[in-house]
Amino acid sequence: MSRSLNKVMLIGNLGSDPEIRTTTSGARVAQFSVATSRSWTGRDGQQQEKTEWHRIVIWENTKQAGGGLFGVVERFLTKGKQVYVEGEIEYRQYEDKDGVTKYSTEIRARDMVLLSGGRDGEGGGGSGAGRATAGARAGAAGGKDYEDFQAPPFEDDDDLPF
Repeated sequence: MSRSLNKVMLIGNLGSDPEIRTTTSGARVAQFSVATSRSWTGRDGQQQEKTEWHRIVIWENTKQAGGGLFGVVERFLTKGKQVYVEGEIEYRQYEDKDGVTKYSTEIRARDMVLLSGGRDGEGGGGSGAGRATAGARAGAAGGKDYEDFQAPPFEDDDDLPF
């Protein structure tokens, strides 16, 4: 049996506000870029750094109340916010208006966590992190903003097998 996996996990910062478009068929899509950086010490002892830019695409799911993940992008993402994005790589090719073949690499997001707080930059990595993803799911279920979401308490007396 042959298996395959196409999964990407990124933590980075938005390079600009998300661009939201409507296709000719009426579907809505959000696109934004996330920057990830790595640093190392070169052979000459100098500190080196490289930043990679990743194009993220999120399609609206009209079956989810509150817009689900798309709704969170639309309401809360702005330039500079730190996010965790999970999805899959998609390669596309198309011809531009001059007939030149162009290639594009995108990350189709399936899940996202806001790491740099909610509205107006409040909160930090810890406090905003869990609430944002849970809020996207809460919004999908009940239409609430993520700030209204309360995580269920952890019960110490659970019979866990590990």
